[in-house]
Amino acid sequence: MILLIDAGNSRIKWRLVAENVHTSGTCTHDAPSDLAICLETPGITRVLGCNVAGPAKGEALATIIARRGLALEWISSSVQRCGVHNMYAQPARLGADRWAALIGARGHHHSRAALVVMAGTATTLDILSADGRFTGGHILPGVELMRQALSNGTAQLPPTGGRYRNHPRDTADAIVSGCLQAQAGAIERIFRHMDTSGSVCLLSGGAADDIEPLLEIPFQRINNLVLDGLHRIARAA
Repeated sequence: MILLIDAGNSRIKWRLVAENVHTSGTCTHDAPSDLAICLETPGITRVLGCNVAGPAKGEALATIIARRGLALEWISSSVQRCGVHNMYAQPARLGADRWAALIGARGHHHSRAALVVMAGTATTLDILSADGRFTGGHILPGVELMRQALSNGTAQLPPTGGRYRNHPRDTADAIVSGCLQAQAGAIERIFRHMDTSGSVCLLSGGAADDIEPLLEIPFQRINNLVLDGLHRIARAA
């Protein structure tokens, strides 16, 4: 039985894999009790994860796991893995979560180009060619970071509230709608600069629910692409 962990900036996501049975969950870094309970499951032989939350939070997770007599293996980006070729100028500097998501995306689409979108604290838009080459990507603030930037940089714009509307007539609605349109617009613009014949956008992440209704390109919603990638890495090893 393998435990997979995606330690993101805002949340910890995990998946417990035993043959074809998957159990998953999520928690915050400040309250990892659900993960600790998961670790009490008998039969866990390996823990594999990726960490973009920083060394301190990574060490805290490793300590929780060590109490169960297990070692936490963190993956890092490399030049090639599981059929994905990393074309970054310095391959090791690609975020481990982006690398895992690309490997997960390759498992879903072996012969089609894909725009791999992870909509979380930051939104990443990574281009994966049909032959498995990661040719480059973009990073922009996620929806909540955009809202926070507006609130922190202005005197009178509200930091919370509002909902998406096609024609906002309220400041809070205008902020939410503008941030979501910016996300969707960036995704669509980059997708249309790809060779879109047969290409697909793979959308994942916590903000995907809000972005999905605005997209006017072919896309497939896939939850937890990072965990999918970690699972592929574990099976290959």
